[in-house]
Amino acid sequence: MAALGLFAEQGYDETTVAQISERAGLTRSTFFRHFADKREILTTGQTTLSRLLAEGIDAAPVDATPMMAVAAGLERASGEMTSFNRELSPLLHAAIEANTELQERNALKSIGMAAAMVDALKRRNVADPTAHVAAELGVLAFRLGYTRWADPSRDEDPGELAPHTRAAFDELRAAAAELR
Repeated sequence: MAALGLFAEQGYDETTVAQISERAGLTRSTFFRHFADKREILTTGQTTLSRLLAEGIDAAPVDATPMMAVAAGLERASGEMTSFNRELSPLLHAAIEANTELQERNALKSIGMAAAMVDALKRRNVADPTAHVAAELGVLAFRLGYTRWADPSRDEDPGELAPHTRAAFDELRAAAAELR
């Protein structure tokens, strides 16, 4: 939170590790025990998110279709998001939008999420093209659902993330069906 606040106040490029450490009440060495550099603050959740998506796919019933398995992955990952994630979202979004390097790393996050889902689907013996399409729809659904859930302009409490990703996934599946 300290880093994102500084990024919002003075910009990502102008913020130093020393400033982040000071605001967070850490020493620089403690910071570097947790992060290789300040960029990792913004991408630290990627590994966890990818793992959660894959775990959900792995735990789906044996007879689940690839789309049902991806839906299970979305449920698993969405279920771990809390109001803390929602509160951080505007700060994270602002930092990413203001920096080309962070935009590129954010795109790599999506690629990593898709790769984790493809690998999980392949473990279920899903054919490569089908696994890729299902995983990409899953990534799009997660991003769309998360964006709606974290929208700071919403007046009402959005509740949990899972209904938002579920609705986005249903919309995308319907849109894909219209492509025939």
